[in-house]
Amino acid sequence: MIHKYELNGLYIVLDINSGGVHLVDKLTYDLLDYVEPPFAEECPEEILKQMQDYSPEEVKECYAELAALCEERILFSPDDYEKFAKYTVPSPIKAMCLHISHDCNLRCEYCFASTGDFGTGRKLMSVETGKKAIDFLLEHSGDRKNLELDFFGGEPLMNFDAVKEIVKYARSRESEFGKRFRFTITTNGILLDDDKTDFINREMSNVVLSIDGRKEVNDRMRPSPNGSGSYDIILPKFKKLVDARSSDKDWYVRGTFTKYNLDFAADVFSLYEAGFDQISVEPVVADPKLPYALTEEDIPTVCAEYENLAKRLLAHDKEGKHFNFFHFKIDLDQGPCAIKRLRGCGCGNEYVAITPDGDIYPCHQFVGIEEYKMGNLDEGTFDMEKKQYFAEAHIYNKPKCRDCWAKFYCSGGCNANNYQYQGDIHNAHDLSCEFERKRVECAIMIQAVKMLEKA
Repeated sequence: MIHKYELNGLYIVLDINSGGVHLVDKLTYDLLDYVEPPFAEECPEEILKQMQDYSPEEVKECYAELAALCEERILFSPDDYEKFAKYTVPSPIKAMCLHISHDCNLRCEYCFASTGDFGTGRKLMSVETGKKAIDFLLEHSGDRKNLELDFFGGEPLMNFDAVKEIVKYARSRESEFGKRFRFTITTNGILLDDDKTDFINREMSNVVLSIDGRKEVNDRMRPSPNGSGSYDIILPKFKKLVDARSSDKDWYVRGTFTKYNLDFAADVFSLYEAGFDQISVEPVVADPKLPYALTEEDIPTVCAEYENLAKRLLAHDKEGKHFNFFHFKIDLDQGPCAIKRLRGCGCGNEYVAITPDGDIYPCHQFVGIEEYKMGNLDEGTFDMEKKQYFAEAHIYNKPKCRDCWAKFYCSGGCNANNYQYQGDIHNAHDLSCEFERKRVECAIMIQAVKMLEKA
């Protein structure tokens, strides 16, 4: 199985199963329309007739080269991954999303969490519930030494005293269990001050800073309850936090683009120009009936804008202006491990979310969907059948994924989006798939250009 495409003057061929990337000439690119294993000893006459723009000698030579690559298993290589599907069994939990606050001081129009309360009423997590969540993670983490915990909302800074107490408690239990916590916090920045910034930069291994890009774009979609914009409040606070952050700690600014800013490359560069070099700007996923939602008609425009962004990034690099756009950062060296490539984020299996009421869900985007509730901390319940269900949700159990050339890069997509917009976690969300495939094409092209420049 291969995927071929032309982008930025390059003819690119991706061998799906080996992960090999080949930069080819026009002859090879065209010939690949007519060949597939098993190869004959000599180029068939019917192929020569289809390739009349080239001399028979050129075509025959190229055919032989493709046959040799196939023989070496670096083109049209066999699928060596499906055999690992049987190992997608329930795993120890290694990551948790702690919903420290089901309340928010912004009213973002596209918020999947119903402006912070997930449709369940505005509330804050108690320190007692947070400690129980830590105990649950320790109990169910098996032999996992490094544990991930993300303070999430709503807006976590609205319950910051609880954040500090829960971090303190988790640290107090690390040596007892032989574990190490890696904390992340996701914030809109409104309540950031020196005390919170200092604590975050000291204790949080990663920080996600929510901002959508240009002031007019951000303020249209991320207003305060009184309708005023948030950009001028959060920008200097984010810059202060990032400037004070040590180089061994991660962070990034994360935005969302909608139908209102299909020229989202401008927002990426606006964030760079504002002083940030770790950037993620992602497509909104929403009911297509909503005015800001991306729909099928937007696919050509969005894909063209990803190409525009990729080319601008390359031009920027040549000027010595480097920054990281997360959606173009992919591994072309057959990583991560096979199981990770088959089922992705570990939602409902290696990863769970905990609400202020102590309810357990497969991930933050399933919160509030009662049929996917997995248990409750106070009741001491945890549904292992649901855990098994999610453990087995890999690309070979997702019909649209089996034959998709990008399956090893997205690992079946977001289970929550699949469920909410396609009706089943095993049905890939078509719109997200279209955008993912284009991002992968752009990412490969960027790395190919950089490789050629080094050669």
